[in-house]
Amino acid sequence: MTQSPATPLPPPKERRRLRETASLTQAQLAARLGVSRQTVRAWESGRTAPRGAKGEAYSRLLADFAERSEVTPEVTPEAASEMTAPQTPEPVTPVSLAKEVVVAVPQPQAAPSPSSPAASAPAPALTPAQAFDALYAFCAPALVRQAFLLTGRRELARESVERAFQLAWQRWPEVARDRDPASWVRAAAYEYALSPWHRFRPRYRHPEPPPAAPADRVLLDVMLSLPPSYRRTLLLHDGVGLGLPETAAETEASTPAAAGRLLHARQAVAARLPDLTDPAELHRRLTALASAERLRAPRPPVVRSGSERRARFWTRAAIAFTVAIIGATALTLRTAPTQYEPPVPPGEAVQGVPPRSAPGPLSEEELSLKAKLRSETAHGPERLVPRAE
Repeated sequence: MTQSPATPLPPPKERRRLRETASLTQAQLAARLGVSRQTVRAWESGRTAPRGAKGEAYSRLLADFAERSEVTPEVTPEAASEMTAPQTPEPVTPVSLAKEVVVAVPQPQAAPSPSSPAASAPAPALTPAQAFDALYAFCAPALVRQAFLLTGRRELARESVERAFQLAWQRWPEVARDRDPASWVRAAAYEYALSPWHRFRPRYRHPEPPPAAPADRVLLDVMLSLPPSYRRTLLLHDGVGLGLPETAAETEASTPAAAGRLLHARQAVAARLPDLTDPAELHRRLTALASAERLRAPRPPVVRSGSERRARFWTRAAIAFTVAIIGATALTLRTAPTQYEPPVPPGEAVQGVPPRSAPGPLSEEELSLKAKLRSETAHGPERLVPRAE
């Protein structure tokens, strides 16, 4: 049985608040504890519970943060300048698939003390366009290469990322408040890239040129031969570097189902490429395959303007459709009858009138009359012929 940490742990939201109070990022806290940043994020979201020696160290560190937050120390000018100075983000390699970038959305912080210099000079908040551009600059290059590994098509990979960010800009308040905006955009890009309707588009019916290296061609063929769900699970776990719970959550599957997909995908890859049985080697080869392609995403202003144009188009289409319905309703009301007109009743038989019967055989009198009429001249009887005066 796994032991729980002796020091009680606060709720997940309180864990994140204590970390932010200590001015630490998830990566910095993970480096202190000797775990990955995904593990710290899972602890703060409540998906997993810290246990063992790492959990005990994490609980002691949170308790230390709580004690520091209760006592307000004296802030020296050097410390104040260090706190207010902007932090330099970690270098991000766009071609790396394992690098998962999360743009932190400004959260409401605790009110600083009146004696603190930060109280008089609050840090300016980013505008929505600036925050969107920052998220796009960090995530788009890697997402284009990931979409290429999913589809094997360069143009479709660029289109998938562009559509995902256009959707994110349309729903920016929702995306900005999300716990992990990068995962939100990545899920949208994967869904668009793996849509089965692309096969019916004329521009995507013909295959694109394969990679130049023979080893890269074989690896890409193996990836494309996997079912879409297996392909996505393998890319998230062995390519991007997500943990199994995070991979299951992003693929909307249970953890055992995600583990089964990952196992079958690895077996399919190892059957054709025996040298990729090691997940670390598979991750390196996937990164190299994505890095070898020259894939570039459009600039953020172009994506934002395209999203706004699309939104205007659908808004105008909805307005036009509504106006057409209103016009058809008005025309119907204008041309409809204003009074009740009873329907024509069905016909009824008239009493006392003999029914019409079909002609039968002629009698002797009728036959003689018929013969007499035929024997007369063609112009009729003499009494009907006009005479000249």
